[in-house]
Amino acid sequence: MPPFTHRKDPVNLRASIALFCHPPQCNPCQDFMETMAKDGAAQEATVTPNKDVSEDNPKGYTVIYVLGGPGSGKSTQCAKIAPYFGFCHLSVGDLLEAEVETGSKYGKMIEDCKKEGWLVPSDLVVKLLQQAMQRSQNKKFVIDGFPRNEENRAAAESIMKIEPDFVLFLDCSEEEMKRRLLNRNQGRVDDNINTIQKRLKVYFECALPVINYYSAKGNVRKIDAERSPEEVFEAIKDVFFELKEKHGETRMTP
Repeated sequence: MPPFTHRKDPVNLRASIALFCHPPQCNPCQDFMETMAKDGAAQEATVTPNKDVSEDNPKGYTVIYVLGGPGSGKSTQCAKIAPYFGFCHLSVGDLLEAEVETGSKYGKMIEDCKKEGWLVPSDLVVKLLQQAMQRSQNKKFVIDGFPRNEENRAAAESIMKIEPDFVLFLDCSEEEMKRRLLNRNQGRVDDNINTIQKRLKVYFECALPVINYYSAKGNVRKIDAERSPEEVFEAIKDVFFELKEKHGETRMTP
């Protein structure tokens, strides 16, 4: 399968991935990395896990990554997938927002990164996911918005010891994503045109290489996400029914 590129303007992703995945002007994120090193893997963060997910039985997990640009409908579709097929829905965006709401210093750094459209450091993102998975009694997870870059992916494989069963890629044009983000008006700090432009640029430079990585392994299921939510979910059902047959389940419930 050929590499995925932006629908209208294919770009040289590798030439500038380092710039956008690790923007030099991202002082809050640089401060976070330094603080993480001093504190020993975010000991002061409210979500610090007391053990690694790898201490459980990672081979018993079913993990689906749901990727797509901001506004492609990741959370909307995951909210449908989870109850229908018996998965636990983990949203990286929601986990980050929850940490922001605690008022911790890590939450403040996350908020600063979000305002500027920058990616949050992988160490914290993985720790948030670890804690959420440990809290769940489910072993089937649909995770939206992760991994957001190659660093996220490498950290997940190294720390969490989990490979996704497949990656669900919600393909949506830049114009449609902009329209949806501007129309939803949820009062989020990143729902303004300047930040949206930055978020989209980071997505095209950082997330698409991750999708291409899994595509090269034959592990991506691409869905046209420009249709109505109901039509998109019907297409997604077919993909999950294939997974059900693969696992030999008569009914995909927790």
